[in-house]
Amino acid sequence: MSCAEEQPAVERLLDVQDLRVEFRTRDGVTEAVSGVSYGVDAGRTLAVLGESGSGKSVTAQAIMGILDSPPAFVTGGRILFQGRDLLELGEEERRRVRGARMAMIFQDALSALNPVVSVGAQLAEMYEVHQGLPRRAAHARAVELMDRVRIPAAKERAGDYPHQFSGGMRQRIMIAMALALEPDLIIADEPTTALDVTVQAQVMDLLAELRREYDMGLILITHDLGVVADVADTIVVMYAGRIVETAPVRDLYRRPAHPYTRGLLDSVPRLDGDRGRELYAIKGLPPGPADLPPGCPFTPRCPRAQDICRTERPPLYEVAYGDAAYGDAPAKRTSACHFWKDELDARDAIAAP
Repeated sequence: MSCAEEQPAVERLLDVQDLRVEFRTRDGVTEAVSGVSYGVDAGRTLAVLGESGSGKSVTAQAIMGILDSPPAFVTGGRILFQGRDLLELGEEERRRVRGARMAMIFQDALSALNPVVSVGAQLAEMYEVHQGLPRRAAHARAVELMDRVRIPAAKERAGDYPHQFSGGMRQRIMIAMALALEPDLIIADEPTTALDVTVQAQVMDLLAELRREYDMGLILITHDLGVVADVADTIVVMYAGRIVETAPVRDLYRRPAHPYTRGLLDSVPRLDGDRGRELYAIKGLPPGPADLPPGCPFTPRCPRAQDICRTERPPLYEVAYGDAAYGDAPAKRTSACHFWKDELDARDAIAAP
């Protein structure tokens, strides 16, 4: 028996293939997500980065099955979760998957939590509804979970309401709610927005610890490359509804293969940078989905743009790059840039995490 026969390929936890989402309004039809493909395995973390309007959250909502429809509609692609295409499931079955096997952490915890119900009761309700536990047992589980995500004095604070907690503590409660039914996949949409730097680090460390403990897949959606450096395994960069680069985290930080990624990296403050160095800012604004320019969508803002960029939209090129200085084997990467080789050969972006 060959090695290949002895070790069959492991099925991915989540495999998004050529996903397309469009919005239909009185002003017309616009495609907000255009052929996005990415995946994550159990016990691994995928970070999805990009500015507001890049399609990060819309893709996540499509995976979870919580798009506002209308006006949003999935028009193509597949979302394979544990081998099943979620887009082929009925709403009731999709809801069962969403409730038990997949969970989402939203960026605005205060809005996501019920303001007139104590946090302990909100957590306990999940055990009552989904596992049929009696109220007292469900409450005990809720307190255990609050303690697990490091809410101080969890037993005493279970009766408090969301507004009585700080932003960081509310985000921990949201993490607890996502973990309650021990899902296989958690999607965290901007989980550290509006938190100070110290609390951001604490929340990210907690998510990484829980991912290892529960061996779950984790998708982190953010616009800030600085918050995912130490927790992500792979990074997907999105722009104007498309993926423009994918790479293992260390490779992407060492040498980006797309000008947009380089711009994001150069805008991150560095402790080892030149004192007094002005932070780089990408010029202009990202285009709206209804106003995409011909050719590469990043062309109007790109310092490397040439004539071909204005007329031909680049495919997602396969890039093989490994840094021999670090003993790396070539890692499979992608870049939607006609001049990705030049970008790789440019100066290093920032120190690898």
